[in-house]
Amino acid sequence: MPVAYAFWTTESGGEIRPVEVPAPGEDEVLVRTLYSGVSRGTETLVFAGRVPPDQHEAMRAPFQEGGFPFPVKYGYLNVGVVEAGPADLRGRAVFCLYPHQTEYVVPRASVVPLPEGVPPRRAVLAGTVETAVNALWDAAPLIGDRVSVVGAGMVGCSVAALLGRLPGAEVELVDTDPSRRAVADALGVAFAGPDEAAGGRDLVVHASASERGLQTALGLLAAEGTVVELSWYGDRPVTLALGGAFHSGRLTIRSSQVGTVSPARAATRTYADRMALALRLLRDPVFDALITGESPFAELPAVLPRLADGTLPALGHVITY
Repeated sequence: MPVAYAFWTTESGGEIRPVEVPAPGEDEVLVRTLYSGVSRGTETLVFAGRVPPDQHEAMRAPFQEGGFPFPVKYGYLNVGVVEAGPADLRGRAVFCLYPHQTEYVVPRASVVPLPEGVPPRRAVLAGTVETAVNALWDAAPLIGDRVSVVGAGMVGCSVAALLGRLPGAEVELVDTDPSRRAVADALGVAFAGPDEAAGGRDLVVHASASERGLQTALGLLAAEGTVVELSWYGDRPVTLALGGAFHSGRLTIRSSQVGTVSPARAATRTYADRMALALRLLRDPVFDALITGESPFAELPAVLPRLADGTLPALGHVITY
């Protein structure tokens, strides 16, 4: 069998391992990876071994191998070209929810051809933009709403990019890192630090994965307002001060998670519909602002620890093959 190489997270860090790749069967495709993306929030928690035991099954990626905490082959932002398989897919660039691996075989139904006008490098954001789509289906913002997004990571910026195209909406991206102002400018939305953020918001989307960020999000709401919580905290407890306006203002915290299609659309949209929409949205070159670094696959064992501890600053980090 041909040999490919895959990135595994282990108790001692990360390593690249050889893996045998079978010939594709009927209705399967062989994909050669062009780019993969690091999902900094989830993947760094996986790298640190911080997936709670009661979430081991729920947090499995579609093509994960191994199990939590270690060793595990994990990831879900992969773009490649079909090298073998059905004639209508051969030579096509496709997105797949596959880990970091040089080549792989999957059912043809597991790959989505990139729409015309979506470059492969940008397409690694498809899983992140899909998360943002699902969040907005949950949040259901209205024309003219005053909306803040707290946390200018890859997910938060994807949400802000979509909200910024809602007619009449006043959108502000809030983050502790002042360098994110340049990203907000590229996305066409306002920017503020937590201490200067606008209040009286109809809706706040929280994506900072921090206790302080969630408290900030609640403090920005107008009466009857809602925080849509996108952060995943792994095994970390979260403490909030729910006195003050939380009850008198009838505030709401609502979770959103991409593992299921939003109940607001589940009757009329499938997972495939949601992914196809995310890829169509990526025709907009504004999303290039979310890719702030790249590294070759061979360096991933050294790169992921630096992304996890913050010594390698990045918004969206692309792995090249």
